[in-house]
Amino acid sequence: MNIQALCHIPKSNYAYAYKTDELHIRLRTAKKDMSRVNIVFGYKFNWNNSLVKHAMRKLYEDEYFDYYQYELHSKDYRIGYYFELTSGEEIKYFTEAGIVMEFDHDLAHCYYFQYPYINAIDVHKIPAWTKETVFYQIFVERFFNGDVKNSPPNLCAWEEEPKSKSFFGGDLRGIIEKLDHLSELGINGIYLTPIFASPSNHKYDITDYFEVDSYFGSKETLKELVDKAHERGIRIVLDAVFNHCSDKFPPFLDVIEKGKDSRYLDWFHLHENTISTNPLNYETFGYISSMPKLNTTNPELKQYLLDCVQYWTQEFGIDGWRLDVSDEIDHHFWREFRAVLKEVNTETIIIGENWHNALPWLMGDQFDSVMNYPVTKLCLDFFAKRQMDAISFEQQLGGYLMRYPDQVNEVMLNLLDSHDTERFLYSCEGQKERLKAAAAFLFAYKGMPCTYYGTEIGMTGEYDPGCRRGFDWSQENWDMELLQSYKKLIRVRKEEPAIHYGDISFSSTSKLFVMKRTYWDDRIIILINNSDEEQEYIFDENHISSAREILSGRVWMKEGEDLKIKVPSSHFFYIKLA
Repeated sequence: MNIQALCHIPKSNYAYAYKTDELHIRLRTAKKDMSRVNIVFGYKFNWNNSLVKHAMRKLYEDEYFDYYQYELHSKDYRIGYYFELTSGEEIKYFTEAGIVMEFDHDLAHCYYFQYPYINAIDVHKIPAWTKETVFYQIFVERFFNGDVKNSPPNLCAWEEEPKSKSFFGGDLRGIIEKLDHLSELGINGIYLTPIFASPSNHKYDITDYFEVDSYFGSKETLKELVDKAHERGIRIVLDAVFNHCSDKFPPFLDVIEKGKDSRYLDWFHLHENTISTNPLNYETFGYISSMPKLNTTNPELKQYLLDCVQYWTQEFGIDGWRLDVSDEIDHHFWREFRAVLKEVNTETIIIGENWHNALPWLMGDQFDSVMNYPVTKLCLDFFAKRQMDAISFEQQLGGYLMRYPDQVNEVMLNLLDSHDTERFLYSCEGQKERLKAAAAFLFAYKGMPCTYYGTEIGMTGEYDPGCRRGFDWSQENWDMELLQSYKKLIRVRKEEPAIHYGDISFSSTSKLFVMKRTYWDDRIIILINNSDEEQEYIFDENHISSAREILSGRVWMKEGEDLKIKVPSSHFFYIKLA
């Protein structure tokens, strides 16, 4: 038994309240090391008379470890627990005090792990609408110019290749005018890049957090967009840029002018009492002098930013916020941010921009979700570049699903590309079958799928500024077959409860990716052949007589003992079992 591989951490992603009446308890072991894993638990204040033992189910595995979970329902959540581990003929007990050969129940309080109590206020509650939401990200300046009267001067031609400082005139009116396209696509959530006053085209350097950028329209235009989107059942998420601002932000200009006498001196991270850009003597986003970093521990600045969130959410009915560079801002600020936002509307969602393991932000007191860039990278390696096989792909997915509590996994913002990456089709070197296969995975995976504007019609482009071209509204240039594929995937995503509510498991071969979604008796199996050869799948599920491919309607009937399906190369099926 490999005891060095064991891991369990109370009050973490290994033991957390999923609901006020449900605990999820996890254990990590060495891969293929255990023949059986049991959890033994009892009430702390009635230990000897309340002990029960249950088998834990193996959920996932990665390259090195197996992961087990037990969902505990009890009338009393002041519990102690330990793990009974069996490896071949060997049995040992894993406790908070370490490994023991026998568990001493007379000293149980010294040995067991504990979950002291479920306080309802601590349970991470996710907005109810999110599990059924399909997002669409819009880079506002490049979507559509709906009102030429508010366009900036010296506009580039819409079809022109963008440069880092190009302006094309996309605005909020343009989004309103193109809501039909979004409704027909089937999305029901829009995430907008920043819309507030800013000198740049991307608006990630804000000068006034309480004004819509004049090139994008007005507050009235924003309210119209939100209202018309809501009428169509589409939620609106805005982008909050609280890590840094523009060097044209009036408080920063005041510091430039007055130095140590400025009342805003402590709003920023200054190394000296005067501003210098050469050498740079203040902290910034990256090393960009025009984006000074904000000091969110300053009470006055903090209140300014929190008032901003409250204002836009309350007055305009915003459904959530995506948080730019969220991992560089202090946790205290985000806790207060959550409290303010959820007081306005408990159903608003908070999505952080964290590119790496974000567990410290995702325990219910800060964010609801983050942009799932680790899965984006996996999709690039598996689908676009084919640098890993299906088993390696599913193993890394399993490891990622164990990073976070289940309610977080259910609302991760899953994406193939964004304004901060090259377009996925560009990474595929234009091979759209690989994009379609990746989209088939994305829309069937646990979490909220998000499509970057134009991906659905075959737009391509390298990293910024290539990934930020104007949306091509000339339909003769659209890849209609790709668009129809996206529409079908989105429709199935929204219609099938197993896909947006179901448990997830994997059973891939090296060349055929197999993902199963299960919701009560509803079972859907996603088969993706990411190879150049035809692959065969034999169903091992019990009590099935037929299989229907949801996207095409094709039906396979069971013959004898077997139900087999051949999956053509670079093809995918969504199979519903009956």
